[in-house]
Amino acid sequence: MLTKSSTELVRQQNSALVLASLRRHGPLAHTDISHHTGLASATVSAITADLEKADVLERREQQASVSRGRPRVIFGQRRDAGYLIAVRIASDIVQYSLADYGGTLLDRFEEARNHADSATRPFGEAFVAALDKLVSRSQIDRAQVLIVSISSKGLVDPATARLVWSPVFGSQQVDFAALLQPHWRAKILLNNETLLVAHAMAQRMEKAGAKNLQAVAALSLGHSIGLGIARFDRTSELSVTAPNFGHMLNSSDGKLCRCGSHGCIEASAGFYGILRTAFEVPPDTIPAKFVPLAEMDKIALRARQGHRMSEYAFRQAGLALGQGLSRVVSLYENMPIAITGPGTRYFDLIQRGLEEGLAQSQQVRLFGAPPISVVPEEATLVLEGHLDRALAEMDHDIISAGRTDE
Repeated sequence: MLTKSSTELVRQQNSALVLASLRRHGPLAHTDISHHTGLASATVSAITADLEKADVLERREQQASVSRGRPRVIFGQRRDAGYLIAVRIASDIVQYSLADYGGTLLDRFEEARNHADSATRPFGEAFVAALDKLVSRSQIDRAQVLIVSISSKGLVDPATARLVWSPVFGSQQVDFAALLQPHWRAKILLNNETLLVAHAMAQRMEKAGAKNLQAVAALSLGHSIGLGIARFDRTSELSVTAPNFGHMLNSSDGKLCRCGSHGCIEASAGFYGILRTAFEVPPDTIPAKFVPLAEMDKIALRARQGHRMSEYAFRQAGLALGQGLSRVVSLYENMPIAITGPGTRYFDLIQRGLEEGLAQSQQVRLFGAPPISVVPEEATLVLEGHLDRALAEMDHDIISAGRTDE
């Protein structure tokens, strides 16, 4: 019995290696799979045969470079083996995307949020209706959706698929498992949005051939402030976390945050914090629920034209961010930092304060500032993170369910 269990475990691990290799490199020939995984040729043949029989993989022919050569057989995911839905809950919109098992985006639409209404019940009803609309438009059955992957800024409980606190709903929790039962059988994944951004950035940098890449941080600027940290272990496996950076206590200046505390980083660096400082509103004023980009653009224009308080507001935002990042690098050591989100359009106004805040760290003074890049396309990064993590989970579930034994 022990031998059988051990053999099955090895088979599952090897199958996971094959599927992970195809995720990373795209469709591959038999010899290429063997090269990337380190598995013996006979083992790869057995695994691909099982996965093909289970309708997880399919054979494709790739024309040889020499005209007389025989077409080369390559293996790739069978696109209709399952589907996933990715949902991004942002401050101004909710975005719904449908993708197949091959990672191809099939459909996407967005629904605007009513900023005056932060109640969770209307949101829940609209959420379920949007999922039904997505599968109906693509003419697939709910049962074919294996994963619903959801992201939001704020605090999440992945184990129970519960949104604990968010800039959108405050302390009103959203139980996604309860929302989807009993009509949806899909597994629910819930992640902090900036965690997905950090995951996608790490994958991008690894594929680009970054040398000695051990960790990557993603800092999201906008209506709220988020941070994700992706770290590679000794086996190059990726581990990603999203510390509650925006609500890290940073100052005793009494600025009221949306979370109810005073002196959080976000209270100075979020859009509502910049707005409050620029217009010299008392720091304990209740934060605005939503600040349109058009309003932020006006403040930025005034700052670039030399308006003192507007300049000061952005500089204070940068200082709070830099001081927070100085603590991060003191704990984790230096790592590349990608600045994302709608706030990147004001990075020229924030940069000076950010650098001043970072320079307050002994780590930075001794070893230099971490490399910082601006990557504006946050929504694309979020979707990449959704797809990579959800598809890897689908691979794992297919193998664990014993589909390859059918």
